[in-house]
Amino acid sequence: MRLEVDWTRCDGHGLCAQLLPEAIWLDEHGFPVLREREMGEGFAELRDARRAVAACPVLALRLERSTAHAR
Repeated sequence: MRLEVDWTRCDGHGLCAQLLPEAIWLDEHGFPVLREREMGEGFAELRDARRAVAACPVLALRLERSTAHAR
């Protein structure tokens, strides 16, 4: 799975970085910077990523299937 940010929606609330600090940090303006786009198959990592996606107040964060492993 791959994390993506819809920049047209993101308002820089920062909740995603609080819920997923191992994959997201905030820039000097409070907007998310993705350290890791690819989420491992580990249950805890995906669970935390899904929780961050669900908690985004403007639905700017999403998880998508990675196309790199689809071949």
